[in-house]
Amino acid sequence: MRFSSKFSSGLIFSMEKKDIKDFTIEELRKELNKIREASYRAGQIFDWIYKKGACDFSGMSNMPAPLRDKLGRIYDFGNIKLKDRLESCDGTEKFLFELSDGCFIETVFISSGDRNTVCLSTQVGCKYACVFCASGTKGFIRNLTVSEILGQVLFLQHNLGLNMTNFVFMGMGEPFDNYANLSKAILIMNSTEALGIGARRITVSTCGVIPGIEKLKRLGIQVNLSISLHAADNKLRNALVPINKIYPLEKLIAACKDYMGEAGRMITLEYILIKGKNDSSKDAAELSRIALDLKAKVNLIPYSPVPGKKFKEPSRKDMQEFKEALVKHRVNAIVRESKGKDIQAACGQLAMRETS
Repeated sequence: MRFSSKFSSGLIFSMEKKDIKDFTIEELRKELNKIREASYRAGQIFDWIYKKGACDFSGMSNMPAPLRDKLGRIYDFGNIKLKDRLESCDGTEKFLFELSDGCFIETVFISSGDRNTVCLSTQVGCKYACVFCASGTKGFIRNLTVSEILGQVLFLQHNLGLNMTNFVFMGMGEPFDNYANLSKAILIMNSTEALGIGARRITVSTCGVIPGIEKLKRLGIQVNLSISLHAADNKLRNALVPINKIYPLEKLIAACKDYMGEAGRMITLEYILIKGKNDSSKDAAELSRIALDLKAKVNLIPYSPVPGKKFKEPSRKDMQEFKEALVKHRVNAIVRESKGKDIQAACGQLAMRETS
């Protein structure tokens, strides 16, 4: 939307409304200077948005009404809309959000003891098409903006009152394919002026986009890195995770080692176990070799059914036996319960959909 705004100087500016949540606090200070307002107002605006849950400027009572009106003419809030909320029999919740252009994304809230994790999306769809995953079945539509990424957290916190302790970028899309917006969202989440979320409570999961790993290590805060591995040799990984043809295992492992050296953080290897596909003793031995080389822990996740996919779920016994094979090799491995299957909220099940 384009409009004209006349400031007290008599100068008339024509501009398009910008989303106020797309700015870091440093960027917002510069924005305010551009429109001839005091930069300290950025702290007030951040406090209203991130700590008090404001969805417009009208209620920002510690700022004069003319300033609120002016901000409303120049900036937008880009609020996302909740279209559906599903609850699993295990307590997991899935939220369908509609974006301003009519696209949809899904976000998942998983409660486990004193740990409440929110699984955040970074894209509408996904271009990487891991063969067992629903998110890429309709292809890639677009990246989420900074505001849309943050909007998921803000809605669950302020609109629904959910207490979130951990934040994982494991929802729809490949986070590193949207690195510019992802990294800015993380910095705002971590900022004390905004949400004040500790870096070690934030995890980024990638299918192996090496340039993103290289950028993340320079971000300056110690967020966790998780690698969606799912196969421990190039031939099988090429078939399951096609990006491996671009960034094969040897290069991915080298990038992970480099990240560990720079960031000083342990890496987690995510491994979805698919019956008869990647669950042999040979697979366990090769996975152990990689895990030990990286000093990484392994999260074993049972495959969850996706409509149209013909893969088979492993049994509890299959999961336990594969874990025991890893432990025999001295690997730190856990079986991660796959929650929310009955509402298609488990790993690999998130997909674009519209309300009925």
